[in-house]
Amino acid sequence: MDMSIAGIAEAFAKMSGWEVTATLLGIAYVILAAKESQWAWPFAFFSTLIYTVIFWDGALVASSLLNFYYMVMAVYGFMLWKKDAQGETLSISRWHLKHHLAFIAAGIAGTILLGYLTSTYAGAKFAYHDAFVMVFSGIATWMMAKKVLENWLYWMVIDSAATVLYYRSGYLATIVLFVLYVILAFYGYASWKKAYREQSHT
Repeated sequence: MDMSIAGIAEAFAKMSGWEVTATLLGIAYVILAAKESQWAWPFAFFSTLIYTVIFWDGALVASSLLNFYYMVMAVYGFMLWKKDAQGETLSISRWHLKHHLAFIAAGIAGTILLGYLTSTYAGAKFAYHDAFVMVFSGIATWMMAKKVLENWLYWMVIDSAATVLYYRSGYLATIVLFVLYVILAFYGYASWKKAYREQSHT
């Protein structure tokens, strides 16, 4: 891909309107999630609906399946983050080291298995790279829905890997989205860590 200013401008001009729409919806989702807003999840739902179709058409099988999973998690997250009868919402929590080790081990095993299956039976491009992003994103999304503080740390790594994947695949608007995701993950972590400290002292 031509990453010169002229090349980037030309690529943006050729971008699908749907890809741009999904990008903007995705940015809104992360900003609202960092603020612990329940309304982050409807933005996530429609962004990932569009990406499910885009990635399927582009033969990124694992990424397409991941975005379908995101749609399901968007509904789950919306229900989980709503206020209860007392007006309280789900509190931010932290994981112990053993949970992180289990997360990483499961993620690596899932990446190897899914990479093999999609490369062998689905003809997927960049199968293991795509599988890494899918598997770890799936677990990290569940962590976010459960408001586990460290989900943002994992997103810093996952979104960096996704940026490289979509650069290799030619999805320019999506590259911009995931670079912003990396930056917003730092913001989200700082915001949630502050909220966690405040709730721990109440």
